[in-house]
Amino acid sequence: MLDKRLLVEQLCARLRASALSAEKAGIEAAEEARHGATPAEKREDARVLLENAGLARGQVQRAERARADLAALEVFRPTQFAPGAAVALGAVVEVEDEDEGRTFFLAPAGAGEELSGPDGDGLLSVVTPASPVGRAVLGRKKGETIEVTVKGEVREWTITYVG
Repeated sequence: MLDKRLLVEQLCARLRASALSAEKAGIEAAEEARHGATPAEKREDARVLLENAGLARGQVQRAERARADLAALEVFRPTQFAPGAAVALGAVVEVEDEDEGRTFFLAPAGAGEELSGPDGDGLLSVVTPASPVGRAVLGRKKGETIEVTVKGEVREWTITYVG
């Protein structure tokens, strides 16, 4: 049985790293905006100053989003699902089409992250209830078929596992 706490811990570590990276980039951009050019250069090319200031604000916002997502995950306690249960937050969902299978972890935050399964066995893509895949699987059960548009391509998957 998959220990979902390990998935949450892995996802939290990724979000912490993302927040730290954004904070560092924001500080560097703010420093560049303040001290990266001489006063004469700043007057001549105010556009560079504005771009660096905008970049700094964007990185601060990225760090704030990562911290908010991290806060949501730190209180998230996914449970195991009984056979025949409908997909809900915290579910690990396996889907297949004629070509391939995919495994998703439905979490409150961290959409797009790829997590390693136990002992590095396989990859799980994190989806949220707001994502196209999350909306498509939410409330569905094993054996049901869903249609999802991924990167402009309509995919039809059959749910083969909910746990």
